[in-house]
Amino acid sequence: MRVCTVPMVLLLLASPVAASETYFGADLSFANQMNDCGAVYKDGGVATDVYTIFKNHGANLVRIRLWTDGNQTAYSTLADVEKSMRRAKAAGMQVLLDFHYSDSWADGDKQIVPKAWSSLDSGAQAKALYDYTFSTLTALDREGLMPDLVQVGNEINQEMLGQPDWKKDHPIDWTRNAWIINAGIKAVRDAGAKSAVKPRVMLNIAQPENVEPWFAAATKAGVTDYDIIGISYYSKWSKYSIANLGTEIYRLTHLYKADVMVVETGYVWTLAWNDTTPNVLGEDSVVRGYPATREGQKKFLFDVTQAVLANGGRGVVYWAPDWVSTDCKTEWGRGSGWENATLFDFDGEALPGIDFMKPPQTK
Repeated sequence: MRVCTVPMVLLLLASPVAASETYFGADLSFANQMNDCGAVYKDGGVATDVYTIFKNHGANLVRIRLWTDGNQTAYSTLADVEKSMRRAKAAGMQVLLDFHYSDSWADGDKQIVPKAWSSLDSGAQAKALYDYTFSTLTALDREGLMPDLVQVGNEINQEMLGQPDWKKDHPIDWTRNAWIINAGIKAVRDAGAKSAVKPRVMLNIAQPENVEPWFAAATKAGVTDYDIIGISYYSKWSKYSIANLGTEIYRLTHLYKADVMVVETGYVWTLAWNDTTPNVLGEDSVVRGYPATREGQKKFLFDVTQAVLANGGRGVVYWAPDWVSTDCKTEWGRGSGWENATLFDFDGEALPGIDFMKPPQTK
């Protein structure tokens, strides 16, 4: 086990954050598409709305992604996000809006600038990002859909609004990067100032071992006005054990005046396929002590949740538990590349791991 010691000087400079709300939930950005593709979700053998299933199993938060206007699909658009947010609010859950600031997937390996902004200089790009964020939130607020939390970028390990040919190891220009990130944060604050709902700001980094170095650089560059540090944690791509994850969360809660949570995670319940699309998570994602079974997935999620809460973290969100296999095509093929890591079996029945969201005394 990796042992980390928090220097006493840091403990003196930064005390733990004050008690805040605990968030448990799921990224249900695929749900509308899956429903259109004929997916059926069941709980106890009864076909049930997927949002209702998560609410009934303890969720109080739904995370929804948004791509920019160059998006070539019918999903993750503003109209699709509005539909998702209405479903979440109807089920009595809060919403975390995840701005990708890209026409398609932005993640820890790439942050590709929207095509419409690609020829702008850095100052104009920062303004475009501000205007887009502010106008989007203002439009949602007019519809009574202001999100409770806003993610300024998705897994922003790399420099934001990067060019398509930038590689993962492209050095970050922190003067430019801070300018862009701060523009997004200011847009959230300014939109919230005009609304009854004041969204909390989250910054999300993929894999816990990358979080401290990134936030140290961001802080030095002047990025400070955020409320939550969101961590993506996957056994396939992280070098950290669950114990290491807990240690890192403990350190972060003492280093920064922000809440810390796992905002993405996932684990396999089987290594089988239910379609012809290759699965993202395979044998390379299986951790000793957590077999690729229903109970193995449940144990992984329960242990992650315990590690988060025991170390001062504020919650856990499961990524794409709704991305089940259907006859619909995606950019990767027909079906799903995640059906063995959803929280539903191949018959659509909720798996036992879904109860990671319930209070300890009811699990």
